[in-house]
Amino acid sequence: MEHFPRITMEPGKMGGQPCIRRLRVTVASVLRMVASGMSVEELLVEHPDLEREDVAECLRFAALLAEERLLPAKTFGA
Repeated sequence: MEHFPRITMEPGKMGGQPCIRRLRVTVASVLRMVASGMSVEELLVEHPDLEREDVAECLRFAALLAEERLLPAKTFGA
């Protein structure tokens, strides 16, 4: 299992969602911004508490989750 030291989950913060370094910035929100076309540079300007390595770790985390086979294929129109 890969290690994600920049990603934290706390039950009382942001509903227990994975966040970046105990900040109130969720992995999902970072992924949405990148997926919508925001560059890493734009994201870092808009969220100055984030670091380039945070974004990279979010992407690695998402890649690992995408490899999991938790959802049936028909969910994605197959």
